[in-house]
Amino acid sequence: MTIRYPNGKKYVPVQQLETGRKKTNPSFSNRGKTLEDELNDTNEYYLSNNIAVIHKKPVPIQVVNVKYPARSAAVITEAYFRSPSTTDYNGVWNGKYIDFEAKETKNRTSFPLQNIHEHQVEHMRKVSEQNGITFLLVKFTVLDRYFVVPYEYFEKKWERMIEGGRKSITLSEIEEMSIEIEARYNPRLDYLSALKKLQNNFN
Repeated sequence: MTIRYPNGKKYVPVQQLETGRKKTNPSFSNRGKTLEDELNDTNEYYLSNNIAVIHKKPVPIQVVNVKYPARSAAVITEAYFRSPSTTDYNGVWNGKYIDFEAKETKNRTSFPLQNIHEHQVEHMRKVSEQNGITFLLVKFTVLDRYFVVPYEYFEKKWERMIEGGRKSITLSEIEEMSIEIEARYNPRLDYLSALKKLQNNFN
């Protein structure tokens, strides 16, 4: 199926841009689950235990072409994003609005900023200005490492790129400005515990 942005440009997944081929599910300690799978499992745990209400945002798509290989089956062959996407997840935790973007990279030493779009950064900026909690959750798939990157720190690296600096955030920089979380059984990725630590640091 072909999916296009509102301007008609063909949508290419970030993982495909990085590797030149379609992404395959990694099979490290996460047993083949993607970051999205892991976060969905985590959010289901939060919801069922009355910890938080956080969901993946639906992507608004306008269907253009549909084929019917059989009377009982329909196959979408072309579609457009109705509007630019913002971030992946949002919800409420402890009376606070939560909004974050989840990204994976196969790079071992840095996180490419090409993985983030300008309109997503602008969205996170507006959430931050309204005192919402916004951040990036970055997974280094080859290293099997996960980081909660606060928007306040990420913004500085983004501005560095805009001003002509490096187009990535090094792993050492991410280690310095983030909270690392380890995958476990339940919840799979306890990013809310990382947020608690960050709030304590800010206080």
